[in-house]
Amino acid sequence: MLHGKVLVAQGGGPTAVINQSMVGAVLESRKFRNVDLVYGAHHGVRGIINEEFLDLTQETGHNLELVAQTPSSGLGSTRDKPDLKYCQEIFKVLQAHGIAYFFYIGGNDSSDTVRIVSEQAHKAGYPLRCIHIPKTIDNDLVHNDHTPGFPSAARFVAQAFMGVNLDNAALKGVYLAVVMGRHAGFLTAASALGKKFPDDGPHLIYMPERVFSVDGFLADVKTTFDKYGRCVIAVSEGIHDENGAPIITKLAKDVEKDAHGNLQLSGTGALGDLLCEEIKTKLGIKRVRGDTFGYLQRSFIGCVSDVDQREAREVGEKAVQYAMWGQVDGSVTIQRTGFYSVDYKLLPLEMVAGKTRVMEEHFISDSGTDVTDAFRMYLRPLLGSGLPDAFRLRLNSVPKILKP
Repeated sequence: MLHGKVLVAQGGGPTAVINQSMVGAVLESRKFRNVDLVYGAHHGVRGIINEEFLDLTQETGHNLELVAQTPSSGLGSTRDKPDLKYCQEIFKVLQAHGIAYFFYIGGNDSSDTVRIVSEQAHKAGYPLRCIHIPKTIDNDLVHNDHTPGFPSAARFVAQAFMGVNLDNAALKGVYLAVVMGRHAGFLTAASALGKKFPDDGPHLIYMPERVFSVDGFLADVKTTFDKYGRCVIAVSEGIHDENGAPIITKLAKDVEKDAHGNLQLSGTGALGDLLCEEIKTKLGIKRVRGDTFGYLQRSFIGCVSDVDQREAREVGEKAVQYAMWGQVDGSVTIQRTGFYSVDYKLLPLEMVAGKTRVMEEHFISDSGTDVTDAFRMYLRPLLGSGLPDAFRLRLNSVPKILKP
C-alpha cells in the first residue's frame, strides 16, 4: 500500500446521490492506517488547481452521513474540461501536497482527466493511485450496466410524466417536455415507466438514437391526437436530423453555446417552445403546452431511488478498496448479475475514458417513438421501492335522457 494523503473530488453535473459516493470514499479511506489525511477538492479540478482543499479528516462521521443523504455535490463541482496542460498542473499540486490516492467522481470527461493524471504520474515515477468513480444522470458511461445518479433522475422523469399524464387526461390537449440527453436517450426513455393503462402517456418518445423528422413528428402527433383526443410527448434535447444536425438549429435562428462550445440544446426552453409552435401552427391544435426539465431531474430532493443510494455508496467504497489492495489505476464499473443484483469491477481507464454509450437497439421500439419491454425490465429495479401508482374511476355511464 502507498502511504500518504487521499484527495476526493466531484466533477460535472450534480446528482441526487453523488454525495453517497464521496462519503463512501471518505469513510472507507479513514479506515486505513497508511492514510494520513483525507482531503476534498472544493469545486472539483478547479479547486485542485487553486489548492482549495477541505480537510475531511476533521469532519464528523455523523455529518458526513447527513451530507450523504443530501442531493447535489457537497464538495462543489466544475464544468472545466482539463486538457494535457491542465492535468499537468493538477499533477503538480498533487505532488506538492503529498497525495497518494486520487479519487475523482464524474462522467466521461472526469474519467479522461483521471487517465491523463495517471499517465503523468507514471511518467514522473511518482507513486499515485488514480481511481475514477462513476457518476452521470445520462447513463452514458461505457462498460457499465448503469451509472449512479441515473436511477434517481429516471425516477423523477417517470413520476413527472405520470403526473403530467393525469393532468392531460383531465384537461385534454398536447403536452411536450424536453428531457436532458445530448447523445443518449436513457433519461427520456425513462418517461415510459410511469405508464399503467394502454392509453396512458407519454404516447410518443423521441430519443437521439433515432433520426428526427419534423414532418414525421407532426404526423405522429396528429395520429395520436386523433386517436385519443390528447397527446403527451417526451423529447430528448439531443434529437437531430439525418445529417446529425440538432433539430433546434433547424427551428431557431440563433442558438447559444456553452463554455465547451456545445450548443445549448435545452437550457433556454427554446426547443420545447419551437416544437409546440410547430404543433399549434401546422396542426391547428389550440391547447399545447411545453416544459423543459433542465436541472430539475438532477438533484430533486425527496425523489431518490434507494437502490441508487446504495450503489452510489458502494462504488465509493469499492474505489478505495481497489486503490488500497490493488496495484493498478482504473475506473470502477457496475455489472448486473441476475435479477436484481450487481457486482463492481475495476477496468482500465482507457476502456472508459472519453467514450459515450448510447441506448442499445433492443431497448427502442421498431417505430422509434417508444421503448421495448426489455428496457422496462432493465430500468424497473433501478427505480427503487415505493414507486407511486395511479388509479382511475370505472366509467359506469348513466344512460342519457335528453340527448340519447
